[in-house]
Amino acid sequence: MANVLTDLAADIYKAADIVGREQVGAIPSVTINSGSEAAAQGDTVRSHQTRKPTLNASVTPSMTIPEGDDQTVDNKTFSLNKIANVQIPWTGEDMKHVNNGSGFDTIYGDQIAQAMRVITNQIEADVNVEAYKNSSRNIGTAGTTPFGSNFDSVAELRQILVDNGAPMDGQSTLVINTAAGTKLRNLAQLQKANEAGGSQLLRQGTLLDLQGIMIKESAGVQAHTAGTGASYLLNGALSVGDTTVTVDTGSGTILAGDVVTIGNHKYTVKTALGGGTFTIGEVGIVEAAADNLAITVAGDRTANVCFHKNAIELAVRPLENPFGGDAADDMVVVQDPMSGLVYQISAYKGYKKAMFDITVLYDVKAWNEDFIAGLMG
Repeated sequence: MANVLTDLAADIYKAADIVGREQVGAIPSVTINSGSEAAAQGDTVRSHQTRKPTLNASVTPSMTIPEGDDQTVDNKTFSLNKIANVQIPWTGEDMKHVNNGSGFDTIYGDQIAQAMRVITNQIEADVNVEAYKNSSRNIGTAGTTPFGSNFDSVAELRQILVDNGAPMDGQSTLVINTAAGTKLRNLAQLQKANEAGGSQLLRQGTLLDLQGIMIKESAGVQAHTAGTGASYLLNGALSVGDTTVTVDTGSGTILAGDVVTIGNHKYTVKTALGGGTFTIGEVGIVEAAADNLAITVAGDRTANVCFHKNAIELAVRPLENPFGGDAADDMVVVQDPMSGLVYQISAYKGYKKAMFDITVLYDVKAWNEDFIAGLMG
């Protein structure tokens, strides 16, 4: 049994290219932290967050150095709590049996590829959930697939990120589902090589960068079921920067992840309505709103999302072994060709039986909500 995984590594890589795989767009677009060994499962990791400083309109000359303006440094927390695990058991008789047909090497390789597939899909979905529930503002219409006639939405998403201060350095990505991808591919202006600047989309179906934003498809884009809130009015005026919204009258629920329209803008709900208030994400209100202004809750939607790479962190690593190792007889590290994630595969020997294990400890955190914008579909 020793070194069996090393011997089978070629079969694992070959199988990963053959087994059916869903589109992965969110994982390669975030900051991946695979060196989080210092944090054990459940440990809290903190990151600082500075606030806008006081802007002085004048300076008074003096022989005494000013004390300076007090500043508050906030912190955000993050912990690794999620586990994705696949266990593949084989008995000696099972191996002998399959070697009379397709062969253990082939079947085992496919099983590992399927394991990487299901783990990657789970992580991809979790990244998408974290992204859309922490987006600052949104564009588009709930229930209507974007890019029906043009790709103006890309420029509008870019504007939100730029207005929020996100750097336009080529590291922003729009992650969409395949329905939106099909609409985008069908746009005549992108299919014409003389207008698109190339034939990659027409010939290979490749979605090219638009407006300085990378376009990627994902099977993990989430379908959000909206709350039932209706007829709510603002209970008190809102100023620019406010994140707490107080409402009166109305009925029904306003849930985390819902999109509410207040004035001319569509905000993502951060915490659900309770006690007459709910909150929205960072940046907050961008245009003052008067008391008794009507609030509308968008319907069920597909939560496509646009974000800068530094907005979201994915921490992922194998579970730590005890000092001296555990009962694993062999171990190999394999990189998933679709997502780029690296998985550790361990082999355990028992009585007339072996078990192959892939276990990943991970979690996702949106550090910069102002660098995330939603595209409703």
